[in-house]
Amino acid sequence: MLPLLQNTLIEDKKWFTKDEFMDAVAICQGLPGVIAINMATYVGYKKKGLAGSLISTLGVTLPSFVLILIIANGISAIGDNRYILGAMAALRASALGLVIVAIIQLAPSAIKDKWTLGAVALAFVLIAVLNVNTAYVILLFIILGIGATFMNGRKLSAAADKNGSEETREGGESE
Repeated sequence: MLPLLQNTLIEDKKWFTKDEFMDAVAICQGLPGVIAINMATYVGYKKKGLAGSLISTLGVTLPSFVLILIIANGISAIGDNRYILGAMAALRASALGLVIVAIIQLAPSAIKDKWTLGAVALAFVLIAVLNVNTAYVILLFIILGIGATFMNGRKLSAAADKNGSEETREGGESE
């Protein structure tokens, strides 16, 4: 879904920059629910406010809902069919391919320095290797992000204070 959204929202429609898109993806993945619905709601809201978010959310969910109802009525009769089981395996493989494409396309704009690369590696180890619940990993990175922002804010404030006092001294000497 992400490669399709990226192509549509950044390349075709030019509604988002790559950084805005990455921020939207981060927010939408941190929310409960399917990213397609969260992104549709976000994009709809950004473009047309509350009405846009409602219509876009309905537009994303209604076709799938109707299709699932139709399939659910017929699946019990053909559920053990080997062709259906093979098709489902093919769908899982194609979904994996789409995830890999999303990673390849989004990684250059998401991984900006050694710290974000380390965060990606840590998240992978926690989720894939140590089997830590994704919600806990997201919470960990929220806390780390707030801490890093706070620390950077203090550094910037200290640098501004230092520059201000140097300018005052320089200004006093020149008078």
